[in-house]
Amino acid sequence: MYKILLIEDERPMRLGLLHSLKADGYRVKAAANGAEGIKLAETEGFDIVITDLRLPDADGIGVLKAVKDIAQDTGVIVITAFADVKTAVEAMREGAYDYISKPFDPDELLLVISRFIKHKELENENIRLREEIRACKHFEHIVGNSPAMQSIFEKINVVANTDSAVMIYGESGTGKELVANAIHNLSPRKDKPFVKINCAAIPDALLESELFGHEKGAFTGAIQRRKGKFEAADDGTVFLDEIGDIPLPLQAKLLRVLENRTFERLGGNESLTVNVRTIYATSKNLKDEVKANRFREDLYYRLNVLPMTVPPLRERREDIPLLIDHFLEIYEKKVGKTGLAVSPAAMNMLLSYDYPGNVRELKHAIEMAVTFCKGNTLEPCCLPAEMRGEVLERNLQTAACEDIPVTEKVRAFERELIARVLEETGGKKKEAAKKLGISRGTLWRKLKEHGFPVSDSDLEE
Repeated sequence: MYKILLIEDERPMRLGLLHSLKADGYRVKAAANGAEGIKLAETEGFDIVITDLRLPDADGIGVLKAVKDIAQDTGVIVITAFADVKTAVEAMREGAYDYISKPFDPDELLLVISRFIKHKELENENIRLREEIRACKHFEHIVGNSPAMQSIFEKINVVANTDSAVMIYGESGTGKELVANAIHNLSPRKDKPFVKINCAAIPDALLESELFGHEKGAFTGAIQRRKGKFEAADDGTVFLDEIGDIPLPLQAKLLRVLENRTFERLGGNESLTVNVRTIYATSKNLKDEVKANRFREDLYYRLNVLPMTVPPLRERREDIPLLIDHFLEIYEKKVGKTGLAVSPAAMNMLLSYDYPGNVRELKHAIEMAVTFCKGNTLEPCCLPAEMRGEVLERNLQTAACEDIPVTEKVRAFERELIARVLEETGGKKKEAAKKLGISRGTLWRKLKEHGFPVSDSDLEE
């Protein structure tokens, strides 16, 4: 329900408009002068302010500016006498939504209000749609055929149709945010706002304001009223990423919001009510956090209603080829290349690596390889140095236990060593040959044997 502030010094008109606005279903408060109106605007939040431009104690333009300073998104409609139309135009330049000239029928004012509300809802819808375009819809970017991922897909479909809190566990980079996107986009709230906040990325002192908003003057730098994430997500979904990092003092306020659906903006006294669905994610073990007295036990049980765990990439290696194809398609379009393939040696490295950074690390590795690939084949030299180094060292450690011919082991290690040295020298083959202790001609021959891109000019380098 929209909340309106009416500032009008003429008592009959004030009472008449007050009655009309309330009869149309609006929550309305009235002020008889500018000072009283500005004070109300400072202490309470209003969606729309209707003010006369001629007030006994204040200039209407000054009232407009004061209202906009308090909350920039408040819609201001000015009432003006016919002779003051010039002033009304000036008011619109200062941010007023519209003006209406005296004398007028209350229905005219209701029509202007209705127009503003439609304008605001369209504006909010455009913002929501832009957010959705940036977000991953449904399962679009959640790639995997492994049993572990099939289980995740099943859980997403089940929990999406409920309104209960969902807790998503998983290491950093596993795709917890993508799971949250899918839950919202498959839920009955899919056409409502989906608001995200990373609790670990915001300083403790500012996190309360981010979540619940603040009033003008609540702290240094709070120059106007600001809505928080919960208020912005009313009727939709709030996603709190890294919930395990929320400070203890704020946990009590969050618990109250979840229990009662009410809160106050920072520095304010007015209780606001919201209807939101909450999804959480964390890379921490919250049970351990509770035992260490860093997380409230009552909040833990309130959040952990529908838990699910996204597996790390090393536990679903069968999904790596699918993910590689998916990321290749993305980055081919970005860099304008086509027909890219991964060499057997590079694929072996990608399949053997343990991915401490999970899917995010694989994604960045493919982006790097596509960017630096000179031909159409992604070679080991295009992959990150730490990826090649780990695979090479592990292969050296386990070679004696593997039941493969020694000549094949030597060939594989030789190829990986050449790729590593080329990376270290920035692709300079003369310098690489020197580091390897071989001639340029020998290196050129071995590059050809191992399928690296070479040309005759490399011998003349």
